[in-house]
Amino acid sequence: MVRETDDLELKRRPEAEEDLEDLALGEDYALNPGYVPMVADALDRGDAERLRELLGALHPADIADLMGFLSAGDREELVPHLDAETLGEVLSELDTEIREEILEHVPSALLAQALGEMESDDAADVVDDLEADKRAQVLAAMPETERAAIETTLAYEDETAGRLMQREVVAAPQFWTVGQTIDHLRANSDELPELFFDVYVVDPSYRPVGAAPVSHLLRTKRDTPLAQIMEQVTEIPVDMDQEEVAYIFNKYRLISAPVVEPGGRLVGQITVDDIVGVIQEETEEDILALAGVGDAGRDAGVVGIIRSRLPWLVINLATEAIAATVVGAFQDEIAKLTALAVLMPIVSSLGGNAGTQALTVAVRAIASRELNSSNAMRVIWRELAVGVFNGATMGGLLGIAAYMIWHDIRLSIVVGLAVLANFFVAALGGILAPIALERLGRDPAVSSSVVVTFMCDFFGFLALLGLGALILL
Repeated sequence: MVRETDDLELKRRPEAEEDLEDLALGEDYALNPGYVPMVADALDRGDAERLRELLGALHPADIADLMGFLSAGDREELVPHLDAETLGEVLSELDTEIREEILEHVPSALLAQALGEMESDDAADVVDDLEADKRAQVLAAMPETERAAIETTLAYEDETAGRLMQREVVAAPQFWTVGQTIDHLRANSDELPELFFDVYVVDPSYRPVGAAPVSHLLRTKRDTPLAQIMEQVTEIPVDMDQEEVAYIFNKYRLISAPVVEPGGRLVGQITVDDIVGVIQEETEEDILALAGVGDAGRDAGVVGIIRSRLPWLVINLATEAIAATVVGAFQDEIAKLTALAVLMPIVSSLGGNAGTQALTVAVRAIASRELNSSNAMRVIWRELAVGVFNGATMGGLLGIAAYMIWHDIRLSIVVGLAVLANFFVAALGGILAPIALERLGRDPAVSSSVVVTFMCDFFGFLALLGLGALILL
């Protein structure tokens, strides 16, 4: 059954007048929503020629984006229309959930060809998503050299430099000249990595002693020894966590870096295009963790989303129940002065927002290595000063509002002091909770929000009701 599409989308213009690339992408390089039904319509009609036109106008990254908007059935039908090279590039760009689904339907022979077109690190990521039986079939269909590279990469721990690196590198002995190096590159062009920025200069034990940027090679005389133009390198241990690798790349503004095994031998390289993905991945994880949710992609199921969110809601329910005991302890006072019941959620909410601000700043500072034991006290005092000032300001404003409504100066004082106290606690919790969790070896982004929310609710209720009992009754 053919899908209904807009008249503009079904109208076929002469090929010379049709600019599919402009039709596919907006000015922000995002896929236009109207392009998706055009592809789906061609799939429904089995129009292979039209599909080639539509897909030919897209970059592999845009095809991967398109996959996310198509149904599972359409994705399965689309894959056979991709050649091995394009399929490999698309697979490396896909979300994990969608990629795992697509891999179930790709023939082993075609997948082996696609993997052969990919860098070793990207190919290893794809193979890692395969079921054991199909993985064995695909690897068996690959040339021995490519298979060995993938198997070696998979032997490293996930999210380490070993899994992130590509094994294809360009290395030269330090006694070579620029001319010898360039001649070697030209003579072995088929074996070079698809993307590289440096020629690593190695000693007889194949340990990197420097790096000669390609840009320097091209503008240096042929008889110049590599040892004269090589630059110092920042070596990445093969077992280093990828988040640490991203930090090093960002700090030293690296474009590429050699990866070495424990003995110092060169085993691969990491390039900046890999690091961009890591930074985005780690940032998304921290943002989602702060909210207590998992990564719910476009095709995430209801059950999976529930499993990622419900546990944190249960924990939050338990902490809120503890905070509610404060309200129960002061129920007689609340019955005598209903204004306290009206003001409780306001005081608690203001403190929670202040705590979230301090918490977000602290988690970001820890993640970017801007906060450690050397400056922790200074940052803590700064946040406390900000909390006290903002608490005094907001407490004063709320106190004035309370006086205008209830015309009771003592109530205004209680409200102002309660807000001030809660802001102090919020600032203290917002900065101390992530620091403490980080010291304990826990991810500060995961649990801090629950702790800060509990502290703000508990002490907000306690401050307002306790002061109300002392001053008003």
